Formats: sequence, C-alpha cells, structure tokens
Amino acid sequence: MTTFMLSDTTAGKISAQLMLLRHQMGAPAIGMVLTLVVISEERHQYDALRAATEAAREHPSRIIVVIKREEAEPNRLDAELRIGENTPGEVVVLRLYGELTQHADSVVSPLLLPDTPVVAWWPGAAPDVPSKDAIGALAQRRITDAKGFEDGGPKSLVTRAKGYAPGDTDLSWSRLTPWRSLLAAAFDQPVGKVRKGVVEASPGHPSAPLLAAWLSERLGAPVKVTDSAGPGLTCVRLQTTDGELSVTRSDARLATLSRPGQPDRNVALARRHTSELMSEELRRLDSDEVYEAAVKRFARTYKG
Repeated sequence: MTTFMLSDTTAGKISAQLMLLRHQMGAPAIGMVLTLVVISEERHQYDALRAATEAAREHPSRIIVVIKREEAEPNRLDAELRIGENTPGEVVVLRLYGELTQHADSVVSPLLLPDTPVVAWWPGAAPDVPSKDAIGALAQRRITDAKGFEDGGPKSLVTRAKGYAPGDTDLSWSRLTPWRSLLAAAFDQPVGKVRKGVVEASPGHPSAPLLAAWLSERLGAPVKVTDSAGPGLTCVRLQTTDGELSVTRSDARLATLSRPGQPDRNVALARRHTSELMSEELRRLDSDEVYEAAVKRFARTYKG
C-alpha cells in the first residue's frame, strides 16, 4: 500500500496526486463502482474507515473521509491518500480547518468519481435533514446511524422520520435484516392471526422500535417495546390465535424459534459488524420504502 501526505493543499492538487499514484501503482479508477463519503469526527474516524474499507472489498470504491477540525484556525486542508493491494479502491482522508469546515462540499465535489453513484455516511451525529446537507445533497444514498446520536434512541428516529427523503436509510434498520428475514420465514406455515406482540431489547436500543413498527405495519396488530438485559435485541413474542410465536436470542449468536404446535428450533442470529451492515447498504442504491414506512409509523405513534 502507498500512503501519501499533503499538507495545506487543494482539491486540485489531491486529484492530480491520485492520478499520479494510480499510474505508478497500475491501478486505474475504472474498476471502482461508487464514491463513499464518510463524514466523521476525529474520534470515530478510525473505526469508520476500517468498516468502510472492509465493505469496499465487496464494493470497490473511492472512500473520502471528511473530518472537520478547528473552525478558529486559519483555513487549511490536509489530506492523506492511500492506494494499494491492502486498500480496495482509493482512500482520501481530508482534515478541514477554519472556514473550510463550513464548505466541505466544495472540497469533496472535485474528488467524486465521474458517472458513478455517491453514498454519504454519517457514523456519528448526522444532520436533521441529510438530503439538505451540503454533502448529503451530492449523494443518491444517505446512511445515518441512530446509535451515533447522543440519545442514541427513539428521539433520533423521530428526527430521521421528520427529515426523511428518498434515498435515506439508517444502520439501526440494517441491523434488523436477519430478524426480519427469520420472522417472515416463520410465517411460511400457518400460525393463526396475530393479536398483539412485544419486542424486548436493551433500554434505548433504536432498532427495537423500528422492528415493532415494521411488525405492526405488516401484521395489523399492536406491537410494543419492553426493556431487557440485552445485549441489543433479545426477543420477539407474537400472540396468535393458535398460541405464541417467539424468537429468543440470549447469546448474540444463536436464537430459538418457537411456533405453536411445533418443536423449538435453534437458528443462527449473530450480531453483525458495521462493515457487514455497510456492505448490505451498498448493494442497493434505490429508495427503501419499507424503511420509510417503518420509521414514519414509529414517529406517528411516539409519545416520548
């Protein structure tokens, strides 16, 4: 891997250096399928960049990490460029100082790959309306994470619902994919009509109310959220006319599926790393209407 540092630079100089490094490494940009822009605080950038890089093994990308530093300092742009066999695609880490922190889009725009989709990801705090953010407006897909907000829970989902625009999604929704798949498969055989349900999770876990809202939307029955010892989501119980259907996970790896009139069955239901969640989200760049319906339904019923 080749790493190149540029201090007090410009977007034009970064583009020229990227082209030079590609020619030296024999790694043309033609194989990259998208630009992933990661808007991160310094304290989160290491983990976010590692997750993005791992996701890029499935989706070769130009990864641009935007870190806003001190506004009080003179205007300056520092960049770190990484290209090589250990880094799928290209990585550009930008640190902005001074007034540049308010105009990050002007730095990022010249570095976007031409004629490829742009995805923006906020691993921590995100704007209330991502689509109206200067960088968010450049992207076809905008990924937030309710766990990255200070409250990390239901209030952040209400914010996501109020500021929703087609192309928005949240990693608290991505974390639910294995749960939703398992619960959908549980209804492959008749189990009676669902009357009510409950989702159990550690306090404030943002995926729990999303799962409850999705179940309510799909089943036409009230589903509430209750606290458990965790970690994360631990149980879904649905009361049907034939008895209780439940999925119970106690060790963050395996779950027990129980259906009326049938023996219990152990199923894999492991918690997933952020890189796996990002890989899933990068597979689709269209709008997620199911997420939209779930987050808006929760926002309508939230009484916090």
